[in-house]
Amino acid sequence: MNSQYLKLTVCVAVLATIAAWPVYAQGVKLGDSPTVSTANAGINVLKGNWLRTDGGYMIAIKSIGADGQLEAMYFNPNPLPFARAQAVQKGNALGISLELRAGGYGGSTYELTYDPAVDRLTGAYYQAVAKQSYEIHFVRK
Repeated sequence: MNSQYLKLTVCVAVLATIAAWPVYAQGVKLGDSPTVSTANAGINVLKGNWLRTDGGYMIAIKSIGADGQLEAMYFNPNPLPFARAQAVQKGNALGISLELRAGGYGGSTYELTYDPAVDRLTGAYYQAVAKQSYEIHFVRK
């Protein structure tokens, strides 16, 4: 991924954040039946590049479909596709559910909730190979 693309993506993410700031995300339960409304542009606040604070891992969210399907990529630092990438919205709460199968991740998952007060994604990472869960968070890059 080249630096011009990253800069453009960050600019778009900042504009989307400003436009969608009223979103409030607490209490999302990713196991609940999600509903995604195309009328609510607030979900677009999830677009952008997110850096995990305990390492060089990054999630890049390029777009969000009407059904909540994410066009997203994982970087560790090399790019890996997600087997499943879904945004969920229930009321005003926003979350992301991601699954990795490539690159030796063997079904590892992220279950994240967006916190607009600090503009970050917080949640759990399940490392399937080691069978361990970790509390983690991502900040906007």
